[in-house]
Amino acid sequence: MAEQHAGMGVRRFGRWNVEGTRTLAEREIRRFMNVWSQTVMAPLINAGLLLMIFTIAIGPQRGEVMGVPFMTFLAPGILIMTVIQNAFANTSSSIASAKVGGNIVDTLMPPLSAAELLIGYLAGAVARGLIVAFVIALGSWIFLGVAVQNVAWVLTFVMLGSIFMGGLGMIAGIYANKFDQLSAISNFLVTPLSFLSGTFYSIEALPDPLQAASHANPFFYIIDGVRYGMIGVSDSSPWLGLVIVLVSVTLVLALIWRWLDRGYRLKA
Repeated sequence: MAEQHAGMGVRRFGRWNVEGTRTLAEREIRRFMNVWSQTVMAPLINAGLLLMIFTIAIGPQRGEVMGVPFMTFLAPGILIMTVIQNAFANTSSSIASAKVGGNIVDTLMPPLSAAELLIGYLAGAVARGLIVAFVIALGSWIFLGVAVQNVAWVLTFVMLGSIFMGGLGMIAGIYANKFDQLSAISNFLVTPLSFLSGTFYSIEALPDPLQAASHANPFFYIIDGVRYGMIGVSDSSPWLGLVIVLVSVTLVLALIWRWLDRGYRLKA
């Protein structure tokens, strides 16, 4: 018994449980890939329909936004909005389903620390976000001629956005005890913030109070950063956005780590 406790202590505070973390990450990736038609293809079709509807309805009449055609301006917003919604859905549905189904103990019992659980869950969110981003970016290039101008900036903000929203999804999944609560968080928090953060417009068109509110919203900087990387225009400095998003990600991850470490709303 003493040897067992000593081994766990070394693992928890010293050696990293690489195999366990990798297994959890693989589980999370396989979970959404097993139903790829729902988790990957459906969001891509929705993004394509949005672009098509805007192109037919108001694309030719809208003119330019920030010096670029409206559809060129819109494509990065649709891309990152789809990415962050999928990242949120991946972690929130995984944790909530396990809690409602009563099998969350299968994840909590293995010798995984809070940090290892955090990385394992977020790996699925990031993988799903990157897949969605790649396919939408490819479609934007083929059908709209929107080529990525700076791959590094796009990858940075797509990954940070996926981590941030995957983290928020973990918070929602841990807090919610039933799917109704999870749907309420998604419908009344995530969707409005993602739609009202410059996805379809430049915030320069907003009144001053709403512009100030947008500048306090991390979603805005994620969308703005991806737009800068794809088409070279943005409402704010991408470096400022990077700092704000990094701070937001750090705060979210710190909260989740604390909750996982305590077993908050996970352990009976």
